[in-house]
Amino acid sequence: MIKISQHACRHSRALVPALLLAVSAGQADPIAFTGGRVMPVTSDPIDNGVLVIEDDKIVAVGAKGDVRIPRNAEVIDVSGQVIVPGFVDTHSHIGEPAGADRSAPIQPEARVMDSLNVRDAGFKRALAGGITSVNIMSGSGHLMSGQTIYVKLREGNDVTAIAYKTDYGGVHGGMKMANGTNPRRDPPFPGTRAKSAALVRQKYVAAQEYMAKLEAAEDDPGKMPDRDLGMEALVEVLKGDRIVHHHTHRHDDVMTVLRLQEEFGFRVVLHHVSEAHRVANEIAAANVPVSLILIDSPGGKLEAQFSDLKSAPALEQAGARVSFHTDDYISDSRLYMRQAGLGVRAGMTPAFALRSLTLAGAEMMDLGDRIGSLDPGKDADFVILSGEPTSVYTRVLETWVEGQKRFDLDDPDDRAVAEGGFGVLHPSILTDFHGYGEGH
Repeated sequence: MIKISQHACRHSRALVPALLLAVSAGQADPIAFTGGRVMPVTSDPIDNGVLVIEDDKIVAVGAKGDVRIPRNAEVIDVSGQVIVPGFVDTHSHIGEPAGADRSAPIQPEARVMDSLNVRDAGFKRALAGGITSVNIMSGSGHLMSGQTIYVKLREGNDVTAIAYKTDYGGVHGGMKMANGTNPRRDPPFPGTRAKSAALVRQKYVAAQEYMAKLEAAEDDPGKMPDRDLGMEALVEVLKGDRIVHHHTHRHDDVMTVLRLQEEFGFRVVLHHVSEAHRVANEIAAANVPVSLILIDSPGGKLEAQFSDLKSAPALEQAGARVSFHTDDYISDSRLYMRQAGLGVRAGMTPAFALRSLTLAGAEMMDLGDRIGSLDPGKDADFVILSGEPTSVYTRVLETWVEGQKRFDLDDPDDRAVAEGGFGVLHPSILTDFHGYGEGH
């Protein structure tokens, strides 16, 4: 890892008198980042670019001379640096999440949000890696281990404060499913891949029947079936309101997921997909997106023995939609950019790799209209880098979430989180993630 000097003077700042925009009381002045290379994702990179934010939103992006900077803006010179959208991690286990227990292989009623520790050190590690939004889920030891949660790494004292909300006010998330080796155990768990698929099919048939009863009742309390939290969650899946995030490795397991998806019509994202290079065309033909993890060291589970970095370019060339994830701690959140670097090393194009760190993941969480690119109107989530995002030598300098700086490599505490050291992430030493005092 290269050493970057302490950059207390990394940005030159000039506060210009207010004239152009009238800002109401209580609002922060706009901030304009100038001189850097801006990579919006939805358009070509802009050298000597300008990014203007106000409050929690992006208000302007473009080349110097094309963007009018408000006279009351704080101007921050980021010459020699790169600005990219905040990274989106589509599969993580930060926050000590837990879902289903050992009582049954399928438990859609379990909610990760009810087990999440918002002061877990993983949140600070994620910010140090430039991650601003995360899909947090339980493990893969069940066919269905429960409901995932989508969180924004803003300040918040409770899980509901950092959770994305649905249009109807609920907590936004998906459904975690798995197949292959992990869910195969002693009864009541399945002992074979065939039995695994059979149990899942039976559960979805039951959910279809439950949904039919709800529709027939037409909101008449006297006709409604007994309330079933698991069935309610699966009805959301069948209606497409809740996306299935499906752990799968071997090519035959991937094809099993695609058959189930075709049969029951649920929306699904394939996760891990170690053998994606073997069925890339089939995945693309099914129009099913992939959340990919790239590992460059041997080991792990037997069913991932044919994992290959070439899955990244194979999926791109096949026309599939691809995001990356950490599966933290499988890959540390602080090293998330490395996924894109490995993809490019294997043959993925840099532009596609950056999209896979940002907008592609946002779209797989139904958040593409809010995050994932530097477009006016979107949340002011972005990362300031020391260089290109696909270089292993690049450092995360700052991470901004909704217009607030949440990580700064100049800050000694943040630098300690980014670079490690004895005891640095221990609860008695770690400064509280959400800024409510010391986490002792």
